[in-house]
Amino acid sequence: MKLKEYTTMHNLKNYQPTILVIGDLMLDHYLWGKCERISPEAPVQVVDIQKESTVLGGAGNVVNNLVSLGAKVSVLSVVGDDANGKELLSMLSSLGVDAHGIVEEVGRKTSKKSRVIASHQQVVRYDNESKDDISQKSIEALLLECEKSIERVDAVLLSDYGKGVLTEALTCNIVLLAKKYNKLLLVDPKGEDYGKYSGATLITPNKKEASIASKMIISDDESLKKAGNFLKESLSLCYAIITLSEDGIAIFGDSFEKMPTVAREVYDVTGAGDTVLASLGYALSCGLSIQKAVSFANSAAAVVVGKLGSATATIDEIDAYEHSLRSATAESKIKTKEELVHLLKSRKSQKIIFTNGCFDILHVGHVKYLETARSYGDILIVGLNADDSIKRLKGESRPINSLEDRAYILASLESVSYVIAFEEDTPLELISAIKPDVLVKGADYEGKEVVGSAIAKEVRLVTFIEGKSTTQIIKKVQQQ
Repeated sequence: MKLKEYTTMHNLKNYQPTILVIGDLMLDHYLWGKCERISPEAPVQVVDIQKESTVLGGAGNVVNNLVSLGAKVSVLSVVGDDANGKELLSMLSSLGVDAHGIVEEVGRKTSKKSRVIASHQQVVRYDNESKDDISQKSIEALLLECEKSIERVDAVLLSDYGKGVLTEALTCNIVLLAKKYNKLLLVDPKGEDYGKYSGATLITPNKKEASIASKMIISDDESLKKAGNFLKESLSLCYAIITLSEDGIAIFGDSFEKMPTVAREVYDVTGAGDTVLASLGYALSCGLSIQKAVSFANSAAAVVVGKLGSATATIDEIDAYEHSLRSATAESKIKTKEELVHLLKSRKSQKIIFTNGCFDILHVGHVKYLETARSYGDILIVGLNADDSIKRLKGESRPINSLEDRAYILASLESVSYVIAFEEDTPLELISAIKPDVLVKGADYEGKEVVGSAIAKEVRLVTFIEGKSTTQIIKKVQQQ
């Protein structure tokens, strides 16, 4: 399936996708307390329980994340005819989720995982559940409901926790239905054999899971590439996505890409995989490209691991997190050529814009020019003429401000991603190293050759604000 290509996060706030989640529903039960002593009966902690909470877990956490993002969600699964099953159904109902397709199976135990948390640390977990495959009758009921609802949804997400719902027969038939109705099918897989997922749009194992399924030890980028490409090709996927914890997410499509994440304090990784599946499904359903969807999922997971317990991320939280990344210190945005080339290797999926100039006395014309330049892509790099370079171009009286001062002021602008100085009269050597997608210059270059235009994919000219220039500011000061 060819995914639609859009380039703006604007879609995420202006379209409510309809998504079907199928998989193992469970309850995540938390006992919160504090520990101040060791038991006299055995060498174990005594936890003084102060509060108790229950949230949706497993496929239910995927549902929770989708609702938090603003999706319209329906869910198919099997629960037991027990108190936990009734509590789970009640929780789904309170979220406004369509759960009429959930089957109750007599004698089955609804999964419930209980965790004891003492002083923000998980002390112990105990599970109460059935893990046998669901009955043939339940499989037939789920398939019937799936065929009834699949035409109305944008995507189908399979959340497999290996608790018996996504049997081989059920999963293979869901894949066939998704193909029949040309629907996105995203899978968070489980087990050693991924054969039942063959033909899905993509799968999202973590590094350990991918290593087991591919029967390859993943120890570096080379082995990662082999394992990811093997999974993609052997399962006839559009994409294989491998989550790499603090190292980000790897994408295997037409080529291999690795999107790094930014380190932040990690409180709990519980449910991070659910968040990746949900946010990928949400973003792709809204029309984002695979690269932008993965970037979005990366940010969503970063928000979630900064919370305790199975957590969710809202669009506003993700937006705030991404804004915090953009708002790096000015000093950290000033790079050498070697640093910048190395950094850009991991950001190949993003559109690189390059412009250059003296930017001697920063004024409103500069600021608006740079804001316009940034709108043409994802990363704006500003090449800054060094002091001697400016003297050769402008005369011995220039620059007014030193290179260090000019670089720092430029880097403090939100529109500017990185600043890099060059000593030469032109930035050709720099452009050759960076290989930007877009070159931006002022409109006064109309009809002239732009240095580096043979290297970049595109040249854009921006009209300056009339009457705003460093030369005019200097003349005004001299006339005082």
